[in-house]
Amino acid sequence: MSRVRYQVTAMVVILGMLTYLDRACVGTLAPQITHAFGLSKVQMASVFSAFAFAYAIGGIPGGWLADRLGTRVVLTAVVVCWSLFTVGTGLAASFGVLIAVRVLFGAGEAAAWPCAARTFSRWVPRSERGIVQGSFFAGSHFTSGVTPSIVLALLPWLSWREIFVAFGALGLLWAAVWAVWFRDDPAQHRGVSAGEREFIQAGTTAAPPGAPDRRLFGRLARSGSVWATCVMYLPNAVLFYFCITWLPTYLRERHHLGPHAVAVFSGLPLVLAAVADFTGGVATDWAVARFGLRRGQRGLGAISYGVAAAALVVTPWIQVPILAGCLIALATAASMFTLAAAWGTCIEIGGKQAAVVGAVMNTSGQVGSFFGPYLVAYTLKWSGSWSPSLWTMGLLFAIGAACWCAIDPEQVIG
Repeated sequence: MSRVRYQVTAMVVILGMLTYLDRACVGTLAPQITHAFGLSKVQMASVFSAFAFAYAIGGIPGGWLADRLGTRVVLTAVVVCWSLFTVGTGLAASFGVLIAVRVLFGAGEAAAWPCAARTFSRWVPRSERGIVQGSFFAGSHFTSGVTPSIVLALLPWLSWREIFVAFGALGLLWAAVWAVWFRDDPAQHRGVSAGEREFIQAGTTAAPPGAPDRRLFGRLARSGSVWATCVMYLPNAVLFYFCITWLPTYLRERHHLGPHAVAVFSGLPLVLAAVADFTGGVATDWAVARFGLRRGQRGLGAISYGVAAAALVVTPWIQVPILAGCLIALATAASMFTLAAAWGTCIEIGGKQAAVVGAVMNTSGQVGSFFGPYLVAYTLKWSGSWSPSLWTMGLLFAIGAACWCAIDPEQVIG
């Protein structure tokens, strides 16, 4: 039996790595950007949130297009777009232009993860879905974790503007390979053997690209599991976006770490998240096989969110920089341990419309990504302390743990 589905997985993993390379570098380059444009913390928060605003708006239309046109066409188009706007970030001449480019960059990336879910729903049978999803998120978050060190290593050789140009060029190369090699239907790929085709078809439920069900959005609005999934995903996105935007500043200002220590400890949560992504995928497959789809995914998600909530609530009282950094890393890893279960739930609930359901969940998360930087900026402005931000994130994870208990992944609506 051929193994083309693993090659597809590898291409999508590289896609995830590129998305986070492009979006995580802005946090590391924040001092250079702030200096170049003379920005305040609130203005820099606007730069961070501009991406999340457009990302939230573009997710559902991107998922809808993926279900209708297929991910070969849609991913090629969106990767080209966001790569060009990554280049445009480095070419921005004013604060207003920078905001506009970041908005367009966010709109371009919005379809990426729904398209990944759609691709996995067509190419990966349920028995392998947890570990495949885990590998995807692991690649993405590992890249986020090492991006600060990569950027720091490049700065002696390239300006902050040239770094954005170089990163954008990598996305254009990926899009060219995807457009030529990938096929939406495994049966249409010349490398897929009859045995692999039958194995994939026996374990997947998604339909070929086509006209979407007009009643889908009504069923989405009436589904308690969909609403619980959306609320559950919000703290995940808030914490992750804190890590790629404000965490380097937090480490410098709260714990007075130097540049190299900041690079290490701002990357640590996402390196650990990469390990948690993969092990969480393995654990999801095991939990579903051992306890069933509903109990396995619910239990894994609720326990992990409880750990994240506890770690974040404790962190403000910690005076030792290394321990505080490790607690934030633990909370991030516990949060990301649930990603395979969360996106696997979207695939199960969505059925034939997996991309749309994944986009709805991801959009709710980006609402948190949009407001999160402002939460930090304004609480710092009003209280002069980082503590309220961390306590608020801990509370959100406690609410998310309760939402995990309300999700029923067997409630198929697509």
